[in-house]
Amino acid sequence: MSNSSSIRHFLLLPLADTRQLQLLHFCLLLGISLAALLGNGLIISAVACGHHLHTPMFFFLLNLALSDLGCICTTVPKAMHNSLWDTRDISYSGCAAQVFFFLFFISAEFFLLTVMCYDRYVSICKPLHYGTLLGSRVCAHMAAAAWASAFLYSLLHTANTFSLPLCQGNALGQFFCEIPQILKLSCSQSYLRQFGLLAASACLSLGCFVFIVFSYVQIFRVVLRIPSEQGRHKAFSTCLPHLAVVSLFISTGTFAHLKPPSISSPSLNMSVSVLYSVVPPALNPLIYSLRNQKLKAAVKRLMTGCFQKQ
Repeated sequence: MSNSSSIRHFLLLPLADTRQLQLLHFCLLLGISLAALLGNGLIISAVACGHHLHTPMFFFLLNLALSDLGCICTTVPKAMHNSLWDTRDISYSGCAAQVFFFLFFISAEFFLLTVMCYDRYVSICKPLHYGTLLGSRVCAHMAAAAWASAFLYSLLHTANTFSLPLCQGNALGQFFCEIPQILKLSCSQSYLRQFGLLAASACLSLGCFVFIVFSYVQIFRVVLRIPSEQGRHKAFSTCLPHLAVVSLFISTGTFAHLKPPSISSPSLNMSVSVLYSVVPPALNPLIYSLRNQKLKAAVKRLMTGCFQKQ
């Protein structure tokens, strides 16, 4: 029997059993992380440098790109290091930091997507009040509230998880430190505290989800009443990227944590975890840039300017 005070490191689940597959996974993760860094970095630079993009929609998109970068930088580097050097170790403090920052960035992304949904709702359903309801100060306060809520949320969960005594070894069934895997090592009987945090998380997540669904119901009702087909198409095109990102985020996260135990296996769990923790941050820039002509033009000008300087 061991407890959390005697644990100095955790053992992460390797991405593959053979050396060749480990190197292949390293290359795949390297490619995905570089794509995420490039895509999100270009969006951040284009919005920051393009004065015509200093609008609420692009301001929130910049914040979303920051959260995507944070998600990638929290989990992928350690997984790449372990695959390249054929190791499984992560220190106790490193695991706690990984849990905190992953929760921080993933919850910030969900809160920001909720705020961005409100931006789309006001833009389409209350266009005459857009400047009043979403002024620069209001946008700054909403973004700050999203980041602050994510910080508080991750701090509470991390503190609760790592305050529990661990007596079931130190091997985690995941390629990064994740709260459900750490709780499996716990021998604590503090079910009331865990249930309280779980209930609060469920209420918060459900509240955001209901708000997004309600907003899009109102948006579609307004869009379908637009007389011209061109007007409907333009309204839909401003919502589709956000709707696609929200659907990808919620569907992958829900399946990862609520899939039936009967279909669970270590390989499937790992594949699903990669799907919800690594793939969305890499795809989000592509989804947003495909249908947004202003963003594509700003990115093209940014890249052209960089090449001309060289």
